[in-house]
Amino acid sequence: MANAFIRKTSKGVGTGYVQVGADFPDGGSQTGAYTVATTSPATQTTIIGFSISNVTGSAVDVDVALSQSLTSASDDVSLGSSIPLPSGSTVVLIGGDQKLVLTTDDLIKVKSSAAGSVDVVMSLLEIT
Repeated sequence: MANAFIRKTSKGVGTGYVQVGADFPDGGSQTGAYTVATTSPATQTTIIGFSISNVTGSAVDVDVALSQSLTSASDDVSLGSSIPLPSGSTVVLIGGDQKLVLTTDDLIKVKSSAAGSVDVVMSLLEIT
């Protein structure tokens, strides 16, 4: 079994859901977004760190969901709803003793109450 540490980021996340790791979050490409691989051999993925930073001069609210679809909310499981982020602050949803196991086709999506307002960093451990 091989272990790989991976970091995925999304910069300037706004009012529409963005899959963490997407190149151009506000209405652009989702290229680079992280989804647990379905290929053989099976991949075991654990999120070992997850931070969201407000990069604006105003407070925002952030939603984070575990899902299998960027566009549908039917299978969303909330990891945080309307999380208040004051200007210049950071919230750590996962880290330290807290971990989150992902299964095949899982993805994490984030949105904010203001355009281009938050940056996201997700650290993962993949075992194949």
